[in-house]
Amino acid sequence: MINPIEHTRTKETVNKYKVEPYVIAADIYGASNIAGRGGWTWYTGSSSWYYKAGIEYILGLKIQNNTIKIEPCIPKEWKEYNIKYKIKGTIYNITVKNPNNKNTGTTKILINGQETDQEIKIEENKGIINIEVIM
Repeated sequence: MINPIEHTRTKETVNKYKVEPYVIAADIYGASNIAGRGGWTWYTGSSSWYYKAGIEYILGLKIQNNTIKIEPCIPKEWKEYNIKYKIKGTIYNITVKNPNNKNTGTTKILINGQETDQEIKIEENKGIINIEVIM
């Protein structure tokens, strides 16, 4: 599992892992005398991978070809979450609602209260745009 907390569930695994459980380690060593030990925890790429995993692959916010796509992959117990995203002078207030306890998929998207079947285009200097996604 990519989540570093998984390496610190017991006292034994903490003593083996030996690095911070709140950052991604670049290495998990395999040599017999240090097998399971983490290494290179505070390096430049660590934060970008957390961003990518959390924002893109869990919350589902993806920016592609001047559009916003929202493709959540969340625990079915999550009822709702919000994202505030600013790009090109426009603030997108995104609310994702999960009334049917789904893990993935969207049923409906509303932009400023109007249902749409189109892509969410990134607009320049448009103030605030409210997006509601129903899973």
